[in-house]
Amino acid sequence: MRFEKVYFQRRRNLCALVMAECVSGEGRYLPAVADYLWAICEERGWQLPAHNAIVDGPVHQHQQPLPDPDRPIIDLFGAETGALVSVAAALLKDRLDGYAPGLNHRLAQEIRQRILQPYLTRHYWWMDDSTKAVCNWTPWCTQNVMLAAALFAEGQDLMDCVRQAAKSLDCFLNAYGEDGCCDEGAQYYRRAALTFYNALDVMNRVVPGAFEDAWKMPKVKNMAEYIVKVHVAGPSYLNFSDCSPIAGRRDIQDYLFAKKVGSKPLLALAAQDIQQAVKSGDPDRMHDVDVCEGTNLYYNVQMALTEQEVLSWHPDQVVEPDSVWYASVGLLVSRAGAYVLGTKAGGNDDNHNHNDTGSVTLYKDGAPLLIDIGVESYTKKTFSPQRYEIWTMQSSWHNLPEFDPEGKAYKQLPGADCRATQVRIRDDLCGMEMELARAWGPVGTVPGLESYRRTVRLTEQGLALRDVTDYPGTVALTLMSVEAPVWENGTLRFGKLARAEVQGAQRVTTQSVEITDERLRWSWPDTLYRTRIWFQGELTLRLQ
Repeated sequence: MRFEKVYFQRRRNLCALVMAECVSGEGRYLPAVADYLWAICEERGWQLPAHNAIVDGPVHQHQQPLPDPDRPIIDLFGAETGALVSVAAALLKDRLDGYAPGLNHRLAQEIRQRILQPYLTRHYWWMDDSTKAVCNWTPWCTQNVMLAAALFAEGQDLMDCVRQAAKSLDCFLNAYGEDGCCDEGAQYYRRAALTFYNALDVMNRVVPGAFEDAWKMPKVKNMAEYIVKVHVAGPSYLNFSDCSPIAGRRDIQDYLFAKKVGSKPLLALAAQDIQQAVKSGDPDRMHDVDVCEGTNLYYNVQMALTEQEVLSWHPDQVVEPDSVWYASVGLLVSRAGAYVLGTKAGGNDDNHNHNDTGSVTLYKDGAPLLIDIGVESYTKKTFSPQRYEIWTMQSSWHNLPEFDPEGKAYKQLPGADCRATQVRIRDDLCGMEMELARAWGPVGTVPGLESYRRTVRLTEQGLALRDVTDYPGTVALTLMSVEAPVWENGTLRFGKLARAEVQGAQRVTTQSVEITDERLRWSWPDTLYRTRIWFQGELTLRLQ
């Protein structure tokens, strides 16, 4: 994080200066622009330290302490830097030639050596699914490589870049279900579906019309509209895995994607968010926790060229999203009256996975009631074999049970086999029943546990949750909340927001959870609450 803050600030400053020069056209900002571009060219590597690994095969990675300029690595931000330099050079080419002769030659040389040549001659794991399952890296890197290629590659090299990009996007599409659900969560939608849109749009500009039919695919439209379906209110979204609940307001890429696929709901959400951000004068339009925000110059250009259209947009009719079952991921989004409920079935093998199979997230009147905390700032440990030692990744810190809490404290395990079974969805999509025992591992992992059945149902009166288990010992059900709970006479009160009638509780404990991490503080106050309801056999909650 120490490295990244300086790294991204340099790029954020360059983006702002280039836009200022484009708007003013007076040459006032050219000296600073040239200095930043030259400084970026002098960096020995454009990749982040966390991504500075040489991949030798499907699983072997050798982390390197220093960048090797003779072996460029195209990671997320190496590709982002390539796009930034390319777009800056394209926008200011003549002015840069006049101010700093030779700089444009240097920029073109760096783009060829660091981006285009390695992209055409080497294989990076994110380029297809030959080494591992693809994720948001695939469209995100492809988008930015294609921007560099569109501006600096020519002839056969350009066509070869398009072919590889098409192959990569095919692999990314194949990894999605037909329902379009992003298994990385709402925050990563921006890095997945929206970069897919931009990559495909650039390819269509390079080879006009060649990929135009893709916009008509039902899966692509479903991918676009996923973000509307998981929206709660304002910047808040139903979250799971590494996703933050404050997943950002919609921006210009959402608006343009909506136009391409003909999605009125997404068009409305994006236009309203942009109008609100511009009206408020909020410079942090995205409301996003990512330190890389504001570093993609192409996004700024898209906004500048489309802003007047968006600001003049008026809704024909506002349509509220319906409940939806995303079978490909195992996510049920239920809506009833003042309530929005997210119930996660599926398994513990998602991209950016947390061990959270069976967990629920509940909002009332747009306010968080039962929460998913999200993830702390990324560190080396986040993506290491020690990932599930991190508390926010563990089932015990989600709205889930823990077996033998005062002994071995059995938690859910990661992996494709650790999943919900016997999942039954209500016809009205406002509830489900599922068997969760296997999320804690194979039979015998938790001695005596063969069944843990969870039933949830949402109505306009609130949430009914019933857990039944054959585990012979004590179970402690965790409930995470923003409101400080008070337990009294069988009722759990969450401030003035809600109360839960509880049946089957042996005792109830609550602990304060201090929130100090910078990333978590973006979403939450300085204190959250973990309530544990101890029971045996059966527990019922009615939240309203």
